Amino acid sequence: MNNWNPDTWRDFPIKQQPTYPDLEKLKKVEKELASYPPLIFAGEALNLKNQLADVVNGKAFLLQGGDCAESFTAFDANNIKNLFKVMMQMSVVLTFSGGCPVVKVGRVAGQFAKPRSSDFEEINGISLPSYRGDIVNDIDFNEKSRNPKPKKLLKAYNQSAATMNLLRAFSRGGMADLNQVHLWNTDFVNDHTLGDKYDEVSSKITESLNFMKACGITSETSPALAQTTLFTSHEALLLNYEQALTRRDSITGDWFNCAAHMLWIGDRTRDLKDAHIEYFRGIQNPIACKVGPTMKEEELIQLIDKLNPNNEAGRLNLIVRMGANKIGEHFPKLLKRVKKEGKNVLWSSDPMHGNTIKADNGYKTRDFEAILSEVKQFFQIHRAEGTYAGGIHLEMTGQDVTECTGSTSSAVTTEGLASRYHTQCDPRLNADQALELSFMIADTLKEARKDIIV
Repeated sequence: MNNWNPDTWRDFPIKQQPTYPDLEKLKKVEKELASYPPLIFAGEALNLKNQLADVVNGKAFLLQGGDCAESFTAFDANNIKNLFKVMMQMSVVLTFSGGCPVVKVGRVAGQFAKPRSSDFEEINGISLPSYRGDIVNDIDFNEKSRNPKPKKLLKAYNQSAATMNLLRAFSRGGMADLNQVHLWNTDFVNDHTLGDKYDEVSSKITESLNFMKACGITSETSPALAQTTLFTSHEALLLNYEQALTRRDSITGDWFNCAAHMLWIGDRTRDLKDAHIEYFRGIQNPIACKVGPTMKEEELIQLIDKLNPNNEAGRLNLIVRMGANKIGEHFPKLLKRVKKEGKNVLWSSDPMHGNTIKADNGYKTRDFEAILSEVKQFFQIHRAEGTYAGGIHLEMTGQDVTECTGSTSSAVTTEGLASRYHTQCDPRLNADQALELSFMIADTLKEARKDIIV
């Protein structure tokens, strides 16, 4: 790594970047951002890497979920709390019903930048730069809003810091106490039979806790019953921001991205000769890369060798996003090749991005049945190959939105999408749909783990 520094990516081709009209102003903001305190510490990232190594070895399961794109205008303590609660609900269901420890990673506290299919958007003959997330520009369709603004990097940092502070408080301040498991229900989940199913699990957990209390084991004597860790992650798309928050660890001398515990590369920016791969190869955080249907076997092996040259378990998470109609064709050969080469990688499923469609009424949406189908196929393919399906990666929210159609608990129809369609970019599962999916994954996970010797 002697030939790597946080800025060597600038010598490589780069995709999905905004064009800032004032580069001097951008440099000034980058310099200011580089003087700000880190949002996470190297030891936290290494702790996550160790936990992800357990996932690779079949001893745990990764739950990664959160917003498609965080918003400056929707920044609200209740929204953060509801995401935390639904992540805790899902984790409890997966742990208790699936019989497996769960590593919790949020798409939160930094998920502001979004790749776009085109650099420009055209409406009524007017062409303007595409909306690339609140860290870059504004969603309103006018020239002033779509002009990239460097100072938005500072606002993204400040919102991430505040979000991180609240998540740490929730994780350590009593909200994560298993004795509060009944209270994690969001209000609208209580109105459905799904809430009854969750209450059944909660009651069994409470019975177990009462037994343990009688044996002298309580939240006071065993902090693990009252505390948790929700790690943070985001797509490291805007490398100006990521470089400014890349710091050298005073203990090891290694470089870490201190904006999030885990970062990932999107399917559009994973070219082996481009800037994102160059940046990622030098940071020592656990990292991930999206794997779409266009990925070739040899390309994937080269990518793994570049990002994880020491074949370290817990270092690299491959997030499969093929689509329900393509995963059966494309994924098995990639999985077989990686297994044959003896690569230590974590495999997780993103069943969201490959199943995006445009409804007849113009809304971008995702069908719950297609999402569930891709997850099931992901597990089945792993089981057939004798490998471990390590995790799930979801765009989801703790809010009662109507963005994805289907599911028995939520029953959102195409006609009902307009009711509460609030996303900044892509459709998200609401809390009902996310919890329902976690019950289904728990059943599949429990069955799959019968084949694993740990």
